[in-house]
Amino acid sequence: MFEYRLEHIMSYTAKLGERETIGPIPEGLRVNVQVTGGEVTGPRVFGKLRPLSGDWLMIRRDGVAILDVRTTIETHDGGLIYVTYSGTDRGEDGYEKGLQAIPIPGPIPIQISPRFQTSHPDYLWLNRLHCLGVGAAFPERAEVAYDVYAVR
Repeated sequence: MFEYRLEHIMSYTAKLGERETIGPIPEGLRVNVQVTGGEVTGPRVFGKLRPLSGDWLMIRRDGVAILDVRTTIETHDGGLIYVTYSGTDRGEDGYEKGLQAIPIPGPIPIQISPRFQTSHPDYLWLNRLHCLGVGAAFPERAEVAYDVYAVR
């Protein structure tokens, strides 16, 4: 076995806006969700989520939800960090509930694999990281929250 450790990089909460249900397509149920903003707290990155963000969600017929999130963090010192990630699971009946627009009560556990891209000199170290995030969706308050860790 290889030794590794997890280093807590940041935590963040994203506020969710409008939902756009495209409907059932061959791959599953397509639902797009606007991200309207959010807060990023340390220990290594601090700032906010910019509102030009979203999640292009696919809920497969087996209930597994595949996230396709793209967002930008604006750091407290003016840096811009582009973030993409995928991951999650709504449960075996997630597809059927999605078709019927039945809300799933939270918290809904989510696991993500974020990747970072930036040109800001103080945050170039993020470009090299392999990270994982653990969190949850809270549909009743239209937000998601994550803790993000670098695998070292």
